[in-house]
Amino acid sequence: MPIHVNMARLERGTVELEGEVPLEELEIEEVDDLVGCTSPLKYDLEVDLVGDAVLARGLLEWPFDCHCARCLKPFTHVVRLPDWTCHLALEGDDKVPILNDIVDLTPYAREDTLLDLPQHPLCSEDCDGGDFGPQEPTGGKGETTSPWQVLDNLDLEKE
Repeated sequence: MPIHVNMARLERGTVELEGEVPLEELEIEEVDDLVGCTSPLKYDLEVDLVGDAVLARGLLEWPFDCHCARCLKPFTHVVRLPDWTCHLALEGDDKVPILNDIVDLTPYAREDTLLDLPQHPLCSEDCDGGDFGPQEPTGGKGETTSPWQVLDNLDLEKE
């Protein structure tokens, strides 16, 4: 079920919303080659009417099925926004659409959660890539050299 707020109920005071939004309601298929999604978005929100705006605050949590950008190992990355805040104007050029006295928070929760996904998901911060990680070339005598060594030795002042 989408994250819907009834305006008539909101005018009487704070509305508390808790639940899950299934994937079909989130209109998402695959994020990219390394990130997929098979789980619902969980939410626990308080929504208030503040002047001429709707203010939603609370927790968003959404697990993603990922493959490490370095070693390709599968893992789960949970996007957790414990202090999510969404301010939606009810007047002016940027006013939120109200259909049948309902404001839909789902697209805003979806977008903010997707924006928090890492560009290059890693199974751990210290992942070296295993067999797929960057390989450092060795020098002629077996010592490890930096791939930048050729550039370090370059003399650009020669004519």
